[in-house]
Parts: sequence; C-alpha cells; structure tokens
Amino acid sequence: MQMNDQVAIVTGGASGIGRAIARRFARAGARVVVADLDHGAATATAREIDADPRRAVGIAMDVADERAVDSGVAEVISQFGRIDVLVSNAGIQIVHPLEEFSYAEWKKLLAIHLDGAFLTTRACLPHMYRAGRGSLIYMGSVHSKLASVLKAPYVTAKHGLIGFAKTMAKEGAAHGVRANVICPGFVRTPLVERQIPEQSRTLGLSEDDVIRKVMLKDTVDGEFTTLDDVAEVALLFAAFPSNALTGQSLVVSHGWYMQ
Repeated sequence: MQMNDQVAIVTGGASGIGRAIARRFARAGARVVVADLDHGAATATAREIDADPRRAVGIAMDVADERAVDSGVAEVISQFGRIDVLVSNAGIQIVHPLEEFSYAEWKKLLAIHLDGAFLTTRACLPHMYRAGRGSLIYMGSVHSKLASVLKAPYVTAKHGLIGFAKTMAKEGAAHGVRANVICPGFVRTPLVERQIPEQSRTLGLSEDDVIRKVMLKDTVDGEFTTLDDVAEVALLFAAFPSNALTGQSLVVSHGWYMQ
C-alpha cells in the first residue's frame, strides 16, 4: 500500500513504535512529521528518515498541552498545507498497585493518552474535513481489551481510546475521515523494558519469569510483537481507500488476545 505524498503526523515519533511508523510511512511515499516532546530527538529522527525537509520534519509537541498541540499543527499546515493522517501514539507507562498511585500520576497518564488523542484530533480535523478525507489512528494496546494488575490508569486510558475512535468514526464519516485503533501486544520498546524490573520487584518474580510468565504467557509462540508488525498495521489503516475500515480496533499480539 502506498501513501504518495500524504502528510502524516506521528506523535511520540522520535522513538519506539512512533519512530517505526514514521519510517514505514516514509518508505510508502508519505511526507512525515515527527512530533515529540523532545524536539532534538524529533529533528534527528526526521533527518534520519529523509534529509529533505520537504519529506520529513521534526517538531516539538507536548500532546497534553492545548497551546503546544494547536501551534504544532499550525506549523505543519504552514509548511505542508494539509494533514492526511494523524497517528496519536505518544504515551507513557507507570506501574503500581492502585493504592500506591498518586493522583498526579493518574492525571498525567490519562492526560497524555486521552487528552493527547482529543487535542491532536481536534486540531487536525478541520483540515481533514476541508479536504474531504483523512485517517485517524490511535495507539491502543491489548490492554484496550483486557486488564492487568498494576496498570489501572493505563488500562483505563487504552479502553477509552476505543470509545473515542468509534465516536470519531461516526462523526468523521460524512467528511471521508476514518478512525481506528492499533492494539499491540508487548513490544520491546523502552517503555516495556522499564516495566520488566518494575514488575519483577512488585510481583516477586525474576525478570525472565516476568517475560515468560506474565508478558508472553498467553501468546501462541512466546514471541514479542515487533516494531515492524505494528508499523505495517499503521500503514494499512493510513492507506486504506474507503470507509469500509473504520471504527475498528486491530490486535497485533501473537495471539495473546483473540477477537
């Protein structure tokens, strides 16, 4: 599937899943905006993707800050004149039993995942509606479908993204705008790597047992989902040619969760 000069914003695009998606989109012909809290990393990733700023650019964006999101999207429009695809990927993880979560931690996690999806979507929609087309892609998780201990705000946020995407699929349909959710299993990103020792301490397991008995125990083959696995699904959602594929959540998890 090809994206042929479509303009795609990928939040949290300087590392991990976001970076892999940005790179895959560029190979499919898209013009890529790497949006990240770390402006230097976003710029470096964009230059790595393509040295031509007409093909890839990095911008600073705190997705939980209304002004930062609106100004970042305005910058994209100023440079490229359009937005065809939004990948709302920026996210964090905090692992505690619920009674150990501070209210500040709860609010921070929900703000990045849910407020970030809302703010970036709201900023991009007028440009998509004006063009009569667009694709909204939200980064969910298997935790959009299931719950795990120690992850109450994360599970809450990821479940919420599915409801948000379904609503946007209905609102966007008349304007040719689709909305879908990618639900990966465990991918060995820095976010997941940090969880291994955290869960080891909390659950009283070795790090190897956290991987085998917690993270991968319900997969069909004991394998992590890869960055490339997720990027290919993002390309499918971005490049799909009609409203036939909208309001959906696709699990990419080596069978951890089967719909």
